[in-house]
This record gives sequence, structure tokens and C-alpha cells, in this order.
Amino acid sequence: MAPREKATSNSSISDKQEHNSSRVITIVFLALFIDLLGFALILPLFPSILDYYSQTELSVLQDGFYLLLQRGVDWFAVMAGIPPERKYNSVLFGGLIGSIFSILQFFSSPLTGAMSDSLGRRPVILMTVIGLITSYSLWAASRTFGVFLLSRIIGGISKGNVSLSTAIVADLHSPKARSKGMAMIGVAFSLGFTLGPMIGAYLAMQTEKGEVFYLRSALVALMFAVADLIFIFFLLPETLPKENRVSSVTSGFQAAVDLLSPLALFRFSAVTRGKESPSEENLQNLKILGLAYFLYLFLFSGLEYTLSFLTHQRFQFSSMQQGKMFFFIGITMAVIQGGYARRIKPGNEIRAVKRAIILLIPAFLLIGWAANVAMLGAGLLLYSCAAAIVIPCLSAVVSGYGSASQKGRVMGILRSLGALARALGPILSATVYWLAGAEVCFTLCGAFFLVPFALLGSVKEPLKDE
Repeated sequence: MAPREKATSNSSISDKQEHNSSRVITIVFLALFIDLLGFALILPLFPSILDYYSQTELSVLQDGFYLLLQRGVDWFAVMAGIPPERKYNSVLFGGLIGSIFSILQFFSSPLTGAMSDSLGRRPVILMTVIGLITSYSLWAASRTFGVFLLSRIIGGISKGNVSLSTAIVADLHSPKARSKGMAMIGVAFSLGFTLGPMIGAYLAMQTEKGEVFYLRSALVALMFAVADLIFIFFLLPETLPKENRVSSVTSGFQAAVDLLSPLALFRFSAVTRGKESPSEENLQNLKILGLAYFLYLFLFSGLEYTLSFLTHQRFQFSSMQQGKMFFFIGITMAVIQGGYARRIKPGNEIRAVKRAIILLIPAFLLIGWAANVAMLGAGLLLYSCAAAIVIPCLSAVVSGYGSASQKGRVMGILRSLGALARALGPILSATVYWLAGAEVCFTLCGAFFLVPFALLGSVKEPLKDE
């Protein structure tokens, strides 16, 4: 009788944990989706915003920030042999601001992760959302490029909420729940980056005479951020108990300082401090996973960035056609993540990632050598299916490493590596694209995907750290 009662009790605890995990995943998904809707509103407006500020800065010379960055863009365009067309200038300038944003995330993600390991996830994620509210308020009020750039800088620093979302999912007890949670974070990204730009473009079209065209988008982004703050404050539970936190903010920050050095970042030095340092084998696995993650995103973000050049140059895509292309990519990724990626069983993630990476090679070959839109579409379909799997699955694997008090730092490191890759990848790809041509760029970068594929083959079964 006793064993049966014990089994019933264990089953009841397991069911309760599963219910709590599902609730946390749903809340994280909705909070991140609301956040990304607001964040993505600006994306289709970037070229118009840059044109607006270029005219403002040149006519009244209110500040020199725009002209300073424009000189940098002009120098890069001449060096890479990029034609002096307005369309390409907008893409390059947008890429420069995107790189600045990614570098700021590179610095902020580990620091917010370390802070959350000490103070808990809830208070730190609330602080980051308050930072985003400040960023969107400045954007709405901005009439000079300097103020707009300041809003993007504050936004980049505050974007540590994304790595905190992955840390919250990493806090969940079961590998199955963590895998599902990371996939749902991927769905939130796909839907946010699909629907957000459409809403932003629609709001810009509704601008009345005499009204600044981006004001409505900025105010709606601000509204989303305020709604997100209220939603998180009332519904998100704390997932890191006090007994599992690091002893002080200082110790968390001391570890985070290791992350400001790229070399220490790749070594995962921040999680080797103290008594709870992972085993030698697990640390080696983390290093391999981190390097594979960086190389994948370095190559992927670069080729993703050059898509705008290729479709405009080879197929003369208008902004609307490019919008439809990215809508197709986003919806396909959301379907794959929601229908397949979240159902991948724990332990099978690395195999799924390797299959996806191999699929990216023919995808980028088809895109780079596309002679017609049908061939481009086939490449984009493979690209979307593969891209939907890699990041959620790698995040799920990495979330299984480290003790409970290290999850924030571990996921912060991973997010930092991704941000560094996204800052550097487009620079190299754009240079190769314009110096050697689209075919060489996409073929070379596609072939280099074999490097992260080979690295993942050397990841061993993790030992239990917790």
C-alpha cells in the first residue's frame, strides 16, 4: 500500500510541476511576443526614418551624429565597391545601426543575466522593460538623429530581457519543458518579427498631414511596452528561489566582467567561479556549443542581411515585395517551431540541429544562384525550415548546463555570443558579396556551415551538474 501511495504522491508532484511549467512557458511566450511586436514596428520604417533625418540634418545641421555615421557608411561602400544608390545606402546605414544595437546587447545580456542570478528573474526583467519604455518614449519625442540614436542605444542596453526569458525557461525542472519553452520563444520571435513590421507599415500609411510619419508607430510600441510591464508584474512568477541564488550582486557582476572579454566569453569563464563550477567535460561541451552557436549565427546573419541586396539587385524587388518575402519566412518558421521544434524529444536536439544545418547548405546555394523567383522561393522555404530549428534546439541544450544559480549567466553568455555574431556577420558578408559576387558569397558561406556541423559532432552526453 505504501509504495502505491508513494507512487501516487510522486505522480501528483510531477503533474503539478508540469502544470506550473506550462503556465510559465505561456506567460513568457506572451510577454516576449508583446515585447517583440513593439520592437519590430520600426523595421519597415528604417529607410524612411534615415531619409527623414538626412534631410533634417543637412538642412538645419542640428547635430553631427548623422553626418558622422554617414561618412563611415560611405567609406565602407567605397572600400567594398558598393554602387552609390540610395537603396543600398539605406540598407548599409540600417545595418550599421543594427550592429551598434547588437554590440550593446553583447554587453548587456551577461550583466542582466548575472544580476538576475542574484536578485531573481522578476525584478530584473521588470527593470529591462522600464528601459524599453524609456527608449520608445525618446523615439516618440525625437526630432533629431541624435535623440533617435540615444533611444536605440537605451533600447539595445535594455534588450537583456530576451536572455532573461531564456533563463526563466532554463529554470524549469524538466528537460522536456525546457525544450518546449525554447521552441515557444522561437515562435514568439517568428510571429513578432512577422506581424510587427506589418503593423508598423500600416500605422505609417495612416499618418495625417503635418504629423511625423513614425509617431504613431512609436506610441504603439510604447503602449506595447507598458502593457508588457503590467502583464509581467501581475502574472510572471519568480522562477529562481532565494536558496538557489548567488550570494551577492557583486559575485554575479564579478563573473559577468569575464563576459566583457570575447576570449573569456568563448571559454564560459563566468560559470567556472565558485563551488558550483561545471565538470571539465560539461565545460568543454559548453565551449563547443557556444562556438557552434556563434559560427552558425555569424554565417546566418550575414547571409540574411545580404538577401536585401540580392533581391533588389537581381529581381528588382520593391520594399513591398521584400516585406512579403520576410512575411513568408516568418510564417514558415512559426509553423515549423510550433508544430515540429517544440515536439523534439530531449536528447534529440543536437541531431535535429545537425540535420537543419545540412539543409541550409542547399538552401543558400539555391538562393545565391537563383535564376528566377521560383528557384529563390525554393531556397527560402528550405532556409526557413532549417532556421526554425537551430536556435531553439541549441538554446534548449545549453539550458541544461550549469546549476540553478548559474542559469542566468549561462543563457546570458549564449545571448552575448549571438549578439556578437550578429554585429560582425553582416560586415563580412556584405564585403564578400560586393567584392566577389552573390554566387561566391552564398556558396562560400554555405560551405562554411560544415564547421559548426562538425563541432556539434564532438559534443558528449552531459554529466549532471545540479
